[in-house]
Amino acid sequence: MKIEIWSDIVCPFCYIGKRKLERALSKFPHQNSIEIEWKSFQLNPDEKTNPSISTIENLAKNKGWSMTQANEAVSYVKNMAAQEGLVFNYDKTVVANTKNGHRLIHLAQQQEKGDQMKERLLQAYFTDGLNIDDANTLAALGKEVGLDEKAILEMLSSDQLFEDVEKDIYESRLIGVSGVPFFVFDRKFGISGAQPDEVFDQTLEKAWTEYSKENNPIIMNSADSGDCCDIEGNC
Repeated sequence: MKIEIWSDIVCPFCYIGKRKLERALSKFPHQNSIEIEWKSFQLNPDEKTNPSISTIENLAKNKGWSMTQANEAVSYVKNMAAQEGLVFNYDKTVVANTKNGHRLIHLAQQQEKGDQMKERLLQAYFTDGLNIDDANTLAALGKEVGLDEKAILEMLSSDQLFEDVEKDIYESRLIGVSGVPFFVFDRKFGISGAQPDEVFDQTLEKAWTEYSKENNPIIMNSADSGDCCDIEGNC
């Protein structure tokens, strides 16, 4: 069963939501039968990468907030993250466009390393304070999860996978995604945002029940058949 996740690398609730889903899956008896596919989404596709300005200043500017309001919002998110065992270092985060990061995730998914790449990019942004739009940084991060550095640099210097990112974003509009994270279970059930744990548990169980009905045919042992009537009316 597939779970598709629309998410942005600089979205704090996407990192928190990832942990909530992982916790639900860790308790799920069929976790080895679940496929995760990361879908691209950009909260600010026109964001200019700018290491010279702090993320909190940028947040205040984009939202029209005072620095006090921005710091309060950041403190709230940091506390939520801490409850999931995550460390958010907003004093170190680099303002960056995420399109190249999403291209890298697509490249990683081609080699079944999408989840590892997504995790490493989230950590790079929120915890390590790395520039996730810098080609050499992205190549090094990709190497950490087992990708080829040269292939990453070649991809980033070309137009490769731009179309894949745009396709994800277009698809998000078609299904009504207005915010992230957005989790889609087997194209039947959705979770919008980093919901309470029980929502993930219940949705996972519900989706699996429906998936099992449609994808697990009844297996018959003809050698042990009992009394019956056949389709020609013989009993």
